[in-house]
Amino acid sequence: MLIVAVIIALVAGISFPSVASGVDSLRLRSSSNAIVSFLDTAIDRAERRQQVIEIWISPLENVMTARGPGDQFVQRLELSDPIHIVSIQPFAEVAPDEPRRFLCYPGGAVPRIGIEIANKSGRRRMVSVDPITGVPRSDIEPQ
Repeated sequence: MLIVAVIIALVAGISFPSVASGVDSLRLRSSSNAIVSFLDTAIDRAERRQQVIEIWISPLENVMTARGPGDQFVQRLELSDPIHIVSIQPFAEVAPDEPRRFLCYPGGAVPRIGIEIANKSGRRRMVSVDPITGVPRSDIEPQ
């Protein structure tokens, strides 16, 4: 019985790092999918309702907010703790921790937005909006 317990403990100890890494990768993918959905909703709202939508991204607080005129439309996305916003593109002459604002105009060109996120182990993903098609997508960043 002791040998079986030792073998189970050994297998659990060997497999734990890969399982934990897999969970971190799933969290990163889930967060990037949530950002894609958030941006898609904001861009779609601007086109369908013919309203200007402001997308506010705060890397310091790990929060994204989309706002319409008045209080008719407010959507907020908070990223979970192990995932954080690394950078926002296009780069601007502001401090990296300062919030960035983008406007989506109805019938206008969609702004080129790129949001790079990372987990605590250093794996990264880039969520970007294609300015030609207006479709957000998620890409894996090379290590």
